[in-house]
Amino acid sequence: MEYFTADDGARIAYRDTGSGQPLICLSGLTRNSADFDYLAPHLDGVRMICMDYRGRGASDWSGAASYTVLREAQDVIGLYTHLGLASAPILGTSRGGLVALMLAAMAADRVAGVCFNDIGPEVESIGLGRISDYIGRNPRAKTHAEAAAALAHSMTGFANVPENRWLQEARRHYTETPEGLKINYDPALRDAFLAAYEVEQPDIWPLYDLLAAKPVALIRGANSDLLSPRVVEEMARRHPGMIHAEVPDRAHVPFLDEPEALAAIRAFLAEVQ
Repeated sequence: MEYFTADDGARIAYRDTGSGQPLICLSGLTRNSADFDYLAPHLDGVRMICMDYRGRGASDWSGAASYTVLREAQDVIGLYTHLGLASAPILGTSRGGLVALMLAAMAADRVAGVCFNDIGPEVESIGLGRISDYIGRNPRAKTHAEAAAALAHSMTGFANVPENRWLQEARRHYTETPEGLKINYDPALRDAFLAAYEVEQPDIWPLYDLLAAKPVALIRGANSDLLSPRVVEEMARRHPGMIHAEVPDRAHVPFLDEPEALAAIRAFLAEVQ
């Protein structure tokens, strides 16, 4: 793990692995750079730069008021600057796609293109409600094995998941302690999420439109409750060249090592080149 210091003094962690074409990888809301562990072995000639948002993973906890898409986008700009990258494409899983949209408005010249993983300019309320049920709370499971069994039962919309995958997920996102499992992010993220969830959501389609001249790809879990087919159709209408993959037997979010997801990511990277 490597680090840089954001402009407000927070220490931000990231992983910089592989060589070749740089790809900025931005994770989901409560997750971290480990989101892309399943993808990494399948991308040759790609330099994967995976950041932990503040309050997640190995980055500093800086308080609920700073856990916003705007602040996270500012941190990504800091990462570009720290690494001396004038421009690079972004792979954004869920929250990461929203951060990418913010970056399209804040630093368009830095964004060479965006591959969205199960996220778009509109988010379905049913999916947001599901997230509000668990965010910031420790699981009832006491061990990683118990959490894996619980995930296998509760993650509706997933089928034909690789053997041991739920145990891998549990180990990546929960810390095992004598008192039971603990989330590996700042619990105050719940306060930030609920504060944003309770206000009227802004229209961010204009941010998506800023990507009109850039390569865009969209990966959707076929059973997603966060990204609707209607939004997918509108994204394709506004960006006729959009690469689109539906991943069967997946809800929110695909793991990115599925054949459909890999094909879309490779096609996207080829367009960026």
